[in-house]
Amino acid sequence: MIDTIFAPATAAGRAAIAVVRLTGPRTASAVRALAGQLPAPRRAVVRRLYGPGGAEIDEGLVLWFPAPGSYTGEDAAELHVHGGRAVLAGLLEALAALDLRLAEPGEFTRRAFENGKLDLAQAEAVADLVDAETDAQRKQALAQLDGRLSEVQGRWRDGLTEALAMFEAAVDFPDEEVPADVAARAQPILAGLVQQLEAAAAEVERGERVREGYRIALIGAPNAGKSTLLNALARREAAIVTAIPGTTRDIIEVPLQLGGYKAIVADTAGLRSTEDIVEAEGVRRAAAWAGAADLRVWLVDGAAATAPEPPAGLAPTDLILRTKRDLGEGDADLPGTPFTARSPNDVAWLEQTLTERVVEALAAAEPPAATRLRHRRLLEEAASRLRQAMAEPEALELAAEDVRLAARALDRITGRIDPEAVLGKIFSSFCIGK
Repeated sequence: MIDTIFAPATAAGRAAIAVVRLTGPRTASAVRALAGQLPAPRRAVVRRLYGPGGAEIDEGLVLWFPAPGSYTGEDAAELHVHGGRAVLAGLLEALAALDLRLAEPGEFTRRAFENGKLDLAQAEAVADLVDAETDAQRKQALAQLDGRLSEVQGRWRDGLTEALAMFEAAVDFPDEEVPADVAARAQPILAGLVQQLEAAAAEVERGERVREGYRIALIGAPNAGKSTLLNALARREAAIVTAIPGTTRDIIEVPLQLGGYKAIVADTAGLRSTEDIVEAEGVRRAAAWAGAADLRVWLVDGAAATAPEPPAGLAPTDLILRTKRDLGEGDADLPGTPFTARSPNDVAWLEQTLTERVVEALAAAEPPAATRLRHRRLLEEAASRLRQAMAEPEALELAAEDVRLAARALDRITGRIDPEAVLGKIFSSFCIGK
């Protein structure tokens, strides 16, 4: 028998309201045990809630969602009580005493998926929506939750079905009145699908950046002003600033919102040769983080006597700042735009410049259909199978099999045939109660 589960749906800690969700076949009996009787479906009613032995827990709202008209597709309920820790603890203890089980991370949404209320791409969008910190992340998650990726995947699959029908007609009915070029007619369909799949796979990186954040690395020699700049952008003392070279030895990341998008700015260890084992590890990590960043901001010490060598991996599109402008112009041969983190105008100019870079990289007319590395791998697998099918115009059985395998790859995007291990990995990233 399927377990009946429960979990808080609101954050831990003291609050005005706490919401506890229940779902499963024993939900109705649990609500009766706590509140006396079931309310009308989807109507909030005030009830006193009682635990084992008739001890009063609280007075709150009770909502009842009979199957299949619930989030999970099962009988479900919500209990809205006062948000004190003692109240919530008492309610959870009462539910456990009724032999209900505390839900695992993502178990409510997994049941919604298993009961056909959501496909796998939409379930992933639920997690993204819960985690959304910016307006762009919210819009992208809502588009996927509304079924945008599922709708596009359905159109791709229709094209594959049409092409497969042509191959199978040529293979299964060679002596019937089937046009001789029926298999050849599948080629333009496959070519168009390959183009669409590759374009969608290329867009995944933008979707990942919207979800995870646009990465900006502050790099340069020790005492070039990286930590001071990070603090200015963060508007708090995120990094320790001293006159001692090599103070920063690890990566210090600060999330920002730029133009409605999430960005992660990182202060890194000063780039130099050193015999200090700890500092050397910091320099190695700084180079690795900067190498994977979307944008590097190279800070050149404006008080330096000579121009430094550009850091490895610096791209023509990266920014160069000549720091400490407030101390004087210094050597005019030093590269970069004169800048000081102590000037509100300079910091505002840099924030605007960074915002323009982020928006240029991540903005588009609409959110990408696919947004995760898992999606990209499956899209690339499907495109590869279709290219193989196009390369075998005479081997119709092999071409048909490649088209079938491409369809299977696309089906795994929405979870039609995903293995248990993949489902477990996806839903384990959810929070308890979702």
